[in-house]
Amino acid sequence: MFKRNLIILAGIMALLLAGSSQALAGKKLVNGIDANFPPFAFIDKTGTPSGFDVEAMNWIAKEMGYEVTHQAFDWDGIVTSLLTKKIDMVASGMSITPDRLKKVAFTNPYWKIEQVMVVQKGSDLTLDNLLRGKKLIGVQQGTTEAKWLKEGAKKNGWNLELRYYNSSPLAVEDILNGRIAAAAMDDAPAKDAAGKKDVKVLGTFGMHSEDFGYAIRKEDKTLMADINEGLKRLMASPHWKELVKKYDIK
Repeated sequence: MFKRNLIILAGIMALLLAGSSQALAGKKLVNGIDANFPPFAFIDKTGTPSGFDVEAMNWIAKEMGYEVTHQAFDWDGIVTSLLTKKIDMVASGMSITPDRLKKVAFTNPYWKIEQVMVVQKGSDLTLDNLLRGKKLIGVQQGTTEAKWLKEGAKKNGWNLELRYYNSSPLAVEDILNGRIAAAAMDDAPAKDAAGKKDVKVLGTFGMHSEDFGYAIRKEDKTLMADINEGLKRLMASPHWKELVKKYDIK
């Protein structure tokens, strides 16, 4: 009888340990990022994911008891990767839009951005030239600015042509090479490019400002609550100001 009780107790302990292991495993997160979207997310020279959102999510994960890793995915298909559970979230400079809200949920907004045109330094091009002057404009595929410009050209009769890229920095390189006249992108990456390359920010081109948020599957309500709480704590901490200053996103 005593031996039987020991066997039962051992079985219960094994189940508890298994449950504990599963709970710990459930605390691991995979964050999908754009590998070339500085200063919010990028792969640095050592091959390590870095950027404002990467560091912010590292802080949030530690604060809320999660272990997070960051994996680069093609931006045009990153929402699909989230829905098919290849990743658990997207913390990588993603705009909260009505179209995306049909598929995924977003955390509370953490940053507001505007879309701008970038041209070569010394260029005398104007925004009107770019929209109506038969110019070739580069844009990252799968972005809100790509959709807005395509729809705007059709609606307003703008005389422009869009060339699609896997990332905004690739479009910047083609500005420098003379392959395109300008590139449309978010203001923070544009500022980052202007600080490193021979380009300048020409200005906004009519899009309304947008909020960035972290995308999470709609059914993952516990994760959403935890990340929102962690984001709230981060934004109230001194570390938030340190990140803003470090990545110069103001």
